[in-house]
Amino acid sequence: MVRMIRFYRIPFSTNVERVALALAHKRLPVESVAIDPADRSVVRAVSGQELVPVIDDDGRVVADSTEIVRYLEERYPQNPLYPQDRARRAEMLVFIEWFNRIWKVPPNEIEKEMGRPEPDEARIARLGAELTAYVDLFENMLSGRYYLMGEFSAADCAAFPFLKYGVLHDPRDNELFHQILTQYQPMSDRHPRLTAWIHRVDRHPRA
Repeated sequence: MVRMIRFYRIPFSTNVERVALALAHKRLPVESVAIDPADRSVVRAVSGQELVPVIDDDGRVVADSTEIVRYLEERYPQNPLYPQDRARRAEMLVFIEWFNRIWKVPPNEIEKEMGRPEPDEARIARLGAELTAYVDLFENMLSGRYYLMGEFSAADCAAFPFLKYGVLHDPRDNELFHQILTQYQPMSDRHPRLTAWIHRVDRHPRA
């Protein structure tokens, strides 16, 4: 019997949306706990740190979106998010690692630079150009595929909440990081596959 998974979350969080997509895909019962972004004391008490998402699965507390998705796959293998084939699974793990450690650098650094008293506009422009160049990469990656790795997977959960800002943006969301993602990921007629993928994944349910 699957117990209710307690899911600690804040609004508009890209990392929370990763886990929300994974939980819904696996059709797991979820109790959402809304956290005030200005008061992380509840999350700190549960997990020993302040970042969301966090899940509590019958006393097993897991933090970090990537680690949560991996945990869910191991604990609840139904409706898989990782390939069974070892080589393809390794490729997906490499992609997610690249996305987290390489792709995320430009937008994070732009946000830091914009927060300085005197931002280096030339550095922002260079980082923005890097982020924009990746749009073409993802367009090519989707050649002949509905999803990033063929079938809907952890790769889509990892990337969609960030790439979607090239097409979708909630007017209530005023976070600087998300505005950066919107500005430097312009979708055009040259990106029909990526645009269609964003709309396709957006139709998936979230927990």
